[in-house]
Formats: sequence, structure tokens, C-alpha cells
Amino acid sequence: MAKGEASSLMPKERLVRLKNIARRIITSPVYLVSALSLCVLAYTILLPLWQIIQTTLLWQRQDLRLTPEANPGQLTLFHWLRVLDSDMSQALFYKPILNSVSVGITVSLLSMLLGTAIAWLVTRTDLPFKKMIAFLALIPYMLPSWIISLAWLIVFKNEKIGGSDGLLQAVFHINPPDWLSYGFLPIVASLTIHDSVYFYLLVGVALSSMNSQLEDTASIMGASRLTILRKITLPLVLPAILSALILTFTKAMGSFGVPALLGLPVEYYTIATMLYSAMRNRMTTEAYVLSLILMFISMVTIYFNQRMIGKRKSFVTIGGKDGRKTLTPLGKWRVPVAGGTLLFMLVIGVFPLILLLWQTFMLKDGNYSFSNLTLHYWTGESNFKIASGEPGVLRNNAMYLALINSLKIALISSIIAALFGLLLGYVISRGRKLLIARWIEQISFLPYLIPGISLAAIYISMFAKPILFLPALYGTLTLIILISIVKELPFTTRAGNSAMLQVGGELEEAAVIQGASWFRRFSKILLPLSRKSLISSFLLVFIGVMKEMDLIILLVTPTTGTLTTLTFWYAEKGYFQFTDAIITIIIVIIMIMYFLATKLGKADLTKGLGN
Repeated sequence: MAKGEASSLMPKERLVRLKNIARRIITSPVYLVSALSLCVLAYTILLPLWQIIQTTLLWQRQDLRLTPEANPGQLTLFHWLRVLDSDMSQALFYKPILNSVSVGITVSLLSMLLGTAIAWLVTRTDLPFKKMIAFLALIPYMLPSWIISLAWLIVFKNEKIGGSDGLLQAVFHINPPDWLSYGFLPIVASLTIHDSVYFYLLVGVALSSMNSQLEDTASIMGASRLTILRKITLPLVLPAILSALILTFTKAMGSFGVPALLGLPVEYYTIATMLYSAMRNRMTTEAYVLSLILMFISMVTIYFNQRMIGKRKSFVTIGGKDGRKTLTPLGKWRVPVAGGTLLFMLVIGVFPLILLLWQTFMLKDGNYSFSNLTLHYWTGESNFKIASGEPGVLRNNAMYLALINSLKIALISSIIAALFGLLLGYVISRGRKLLIARWIEQISFLPYLIPGISLAAIYISMFAKPILFLPALYGTLTLIILISIVKELPFTTRAGNSAMLQVGGELEEAAVIQGASWFRRFSKILLPLSRKSLISSFLLVFIGVMKEMDLIILLVTPTTGTLTTLTFWYAEKGYFQFTDAIITIIIVIIMIMYFLATKLGKADLTKGLGN
């Protein structure tokens, strides 16, 4: 009897236990937030990615004009073979991919050397004028990368393309060779100027948080400064350096603006410019194939990055006993290094701005005399003898519409992306042992691997008509805001994760004991303690969205244009004075927001991302 009762109770106990587990899952904020977050990520990231893959593997209606074998809706490898093994493969894929890989490798290596050197000098040495150097280093980051290429053209433009002369030719009567004006070298130089600062921001936070106990010990043992740097400092921040190297490589590989301005005039195509050309020529499916190949290369590089780091993915750089930092003395090199670094920062940061600002006052390109100066491109009325009658930017209704659109997109995207990134960071940090949290962490990084132009094309097809509970979004600011948030998730999620890992779980547990709801715990404890990281994320997204062009150039319409797309439109028409004037306005807006964030929010990007 007792044995029968025991056997009958066991299923009941298991049922009660399962009910308790289900109740805990349903009521747990980590599970609930994770489930909601996963649904949002699946809809905005996985679904577009799946549509890219599916489109490349199915016959499309437009294929009927290419081959009679086309059977719309059926499986096929036609598009992949057309890209990889056809008469057009060399021009469509092999040459562009070789150019992209060459640019990516060169830019990432040069950026690593420059960015790591600047980060080490600013954070680990007794270099004077650190604050000034750190601030100057931010200026290229605040500039759209393709604007640096415009400054390059102002100096090195030659007679090959026609139009106005560059500075070297107009003032010094030196005609630069083609390889200096267009193609591989200027593309690498422009991207390196921009991405080396990006590298500095990523590595700087790791160097600034590392105490100097090991370095001090090695110094006492008689190790030279070079040995300490090579054997201790750099290995400790190796994960940050390798991560920055991979991110810079994929960023350079997918860059569009710089190769478009400096490569297309001499038919130097990269994968990004070929993607854009394919989209413009309605070769959408072939463009998706190129996108997937680009993503595959990025994933392979990330895989090898993880293998190089090995299992040691976290290097402890902040000790509990001692947080002191002993700066490396530069000795007699202190002043020369400071002078050289300042000069370099001025050349890559301030000099391009001076050139761009000067050009806004030039009535005719190529004439650098004072008699050629004018305010027409700022305040002039419409004159059909100048730039087809375009009025000055401060009298231009198109500029004010673009300004309002840019501010709306940047502000709304920044607020939502920063908060959503913090929320995902909470899920990842609190649910580190949960499979769903690992899924969220991996999925949130995918937008970085999808080329912006490809993601934009998929969003056009997805939201051109009502889908589920959403109306048709194409032609609205909502679609641009949505894609901007999605594209910035890799950065805001990692910033949110870092912030949440610094907040001890015991604080939340104490609030639970007091009966505080999850929303109250999040708003009253976690948000205030993560305020600095939240503001930094907001600032980074604001800067990124204000200067974004690659991602949204296919999405804008006459009523949803932004400042960056307007500048590119002017640049395509050769109205560089208007382009430079609007870029100046963008820089002023970014500087104002940066000042407000640093003064009111205590954010400090000069010490690296995440501060």
C-alpha cells in the first residue's frame, strides 16, 4: 500500500515541480524581457537576413528576361553561379572583392598601429596636452568618413577627371599622379584617418581601466620600457586590440562613400560600390549574393579572432586590491612626442575642416585668391549663373527640411537605441547561463555584419506594404529611425552589457526582498547607476546617425532626406561648396550635443568607448 502511494505521488510531485518551473519562467523578468527582445530581434534582423538568403536561392520574375529556364518561386543556384562563375564574374565579384580585402587589411593594420599608439600615449604615459590631443582625436570620428575624401580631393585632385584644380595644382602648379588622386592609396588614407580614431576609442577604454601593478613589478625587476610594453601591456589588452582589428576590417570592407568618391572616377570598384551599382541597375539578387559573401568573410574573420584569443576571452585589468596607475615617463622624448602627436592630430582633424570651410566661401572651385571669396553659398539668393540657381544653405528650404529630419531621426534613434541596448545588456548579463540570452547576444551583433545598403534594400521590400500590425513604412521617417536603431544595436548592446556587469546583483535582490517590481528596480536602481554608460551610448548613436549615409541612401525620399544625403546629392552634381557648408552645420550640431553630453551627462568619449 505504501509503495503504491509513493508511486502515485511521484507523477504528482513532478507535475507540481514542472508547474513551479513554468510559473518561475512566466513571472521571471529575465525570461519575459528575453522573450520580448528575441521577438523584436527576430523580426528586425533574422527575418531580413532570411529574406536575403531566400531571394538568392529562388528564381525571380525578373530572371525571365535573362534565361528561358527561369521558373519563378522555384529553387535555383542561378544567381550564385552568375556572380561566381560567369562571363561577368571577374568585373562583378573577383576584382571588387580583391580590392575590398586589400583595402580592409591595409586600413585595419594601419589603424591598429596609429590607434593603439595614440591610446597608449593618452592613457599610459605622462604626455602633456592629453586632453587637447584626446579631443582632437575625436574630430575625425565626428566627420563622415567620405567627407575626409572630399578634403583629399581638394588637395590632390588632378586633371584626369576635369573640372576645377586641386590645391597642389592651383597654388603650386604640381599635377599629382593618378595613383595619388584616386584609387587604392587615397581610399586607404581617408579610411585610415577615420578608422584609426575609431580604433583609439575602442582600445582606449581597456588601457585606461588597467592598473599598473604588473608593469611596476616588471620595472622594479629591471625590464626595459619596450619590453614591458611588448610583454605585459599589449598582451593584457590583446582581446580589445583584436576585437577592434576585426571591427575595423569589416567596417572598411563595407564602406561605400569613400570608395565611391575616390574609386569610381578611375573604375576602382569595391564590393560596397558594386553593391550600390547593382541596386541602381536593378540587379538586386546579385547584390544580395555579394552581401552574403561579404557577411561570410566578416564571420570568418570573427571566428579566427575568437580562435586567436582562445578560451581566455576576459583579461582582468582592474584588481580589487589596487587600482593605481603609474604613468610611463617619456623622459627627453616627452615634448617632441607631444609636439608630433599634436601636429598629426591637427593635420588629420583640423586641417580638413579648415579646407572644407574655406571652400564654402569660394565662388569658383580651384581659385584660392581672396578676390574669389563670397558668402553666396551660405546666404545668397537664387542665381541661375551659379550652381543652377541653388540658393545659399541658410536660405534653402531643402536644407531646413533635411535638418529637421536629421535631428528627429538622430534624437529618437539615440534615445530608443540606448535604452534598448541597456535592456538587452541586462538580459545578457543577468541570464549568462541561459541559452536565450546567448542567442540575443549573437543576434544583436548581426547588423554589424550586414552591409548597410543590403539591409536598406531588404527593409524597402519588407515595409513597402503593410505587414502584421505595422502599416507600410516606406517613404516615412519611421523606417529610417527603425533601421538606424537596428544598425546601432551591436554597440549599444555591448555598452549596456558592460554597464550591467558593473552593477552587483545584490542591489536588485535587496529591492526584490522589499517588494519592488521589476520596472521599479530597473528605473530606480539600474538606470541611475548606468546613467554614464547610457549617455555615452546616446552620444555615440547620435553622432553615428547624424553622419550616416550608406545605410539610408536607398531609403530617403524627397520628403525624408537628411543632411548627409543632401550633401551627397550636391557632391554628385559637383556643388562642393554646398556640400561643405552642410557638413559644417553637421559638425556644429555634433559639437553642441557632445558639449551638452560631457557637461550635463558627464560622458567622456576621449577615454574610449564605454566611458
